[in-house]
Amino acid sequence: MTTDNDIFRQINNAVLDLQSAELQTYERPLKQLARLLQDECLQESNQLLVSTGVDVQAFIDASEATGGGMVGSHHLDWPDDPRQALALTLHLIVKLADDSRFALNFSHTFYYSGPKVMAGIHAMTRQLIIPFVRDYKTFVLSNGKTEPRVMQVRTNRIFIVHGHDGEARETVARFLERVGFVPIILHEQANMGRTVIEKVVANSDVGFAVVLLTPDDVGRATHAPDLEPRARQNVLLELGYFIGHLGREKVCALKKGEVTIPSDFGGVVWQEMDAAGAWKAGLGRELSAAGYTIDWNKLMSA
Repeated sequence: MTTDNDIFRQINNAVLDLQSAELQTYERPLKQLARLLQDECLQESNQLLVSTGVDVQAFIDASEATGGGMVGSHHLDWPDDPRQALALTLHLIVKLADDSRFALNFSHTFYYSGPKVMAGIHAMTRQLIIPFVRDYKTFVLSNGKTEPRVMQVRTNRIFIVHGHDGEARETVARFLERVGFVPIILHEQANMGRTVIEKVVANSDVGFAVVLLTPDDVGRATHAPDLEPRARQNVLLELGYFIGHLGREKVCALKKGEVTIPSDFGGVVWQEMDAAGAWKAGLGRELSAAGYTIDWNKLMSA
């Protein structure tokens, strides 16, 4: 019989394959993931989730009703109960694997990241499937116990972590202002004789952090032949700080251009900061999931 460790190793491999898949190849790892999630060794845990009585079609219908006429304005209408959210995602993955056309339409509607077909699949993998696998594994290994999600937002102050790309920083800051938030940019705050990290801590009374991963530096592993574009070291340090301070669900990274993302941060939600502005809807969804009330009409016109 397959053990828990074996099954989650295979599940992680399927997710990695899905992350790197293209239009011609994504169906295979998606079907493999669905098959693994229905493995015999997971049936007891799955029965606990089934007992929550969720209706996946009603969930999809309610979510489809959230959007207006603008692309990217839909968001998933998640229940507050974390077990029901897990159950719905489990059902969704099976449904996505069973119907490739539904998978493409669903990812395009709720995880729109630009006109390319696979952009939605990749965004859905990062934002839905990877967090689900993490939480599902915790659920299975803790014998069906889950931690309640804290949805209360303390403040509308949002910290912007940035490197040398001033244009990206100002674009995000002005966008946040137009939709009702207060962007906190470190160099605009008083120094008061403090070190940089002391200044970060002093201004960390925020409800959310947006981290700009821009190709400001280059580097390579000792034995690697080529240099690769990387975010600045201070950006990665502050990314790690806010993950610990706020929790991963309240940190969203915006990736601009070609930037190598460290493997330690592989489970962190990130959005492609595209020129067309699809990142705004993606950031809006993350803010909504973190407990903020989003005016989608204002957001899409910002």
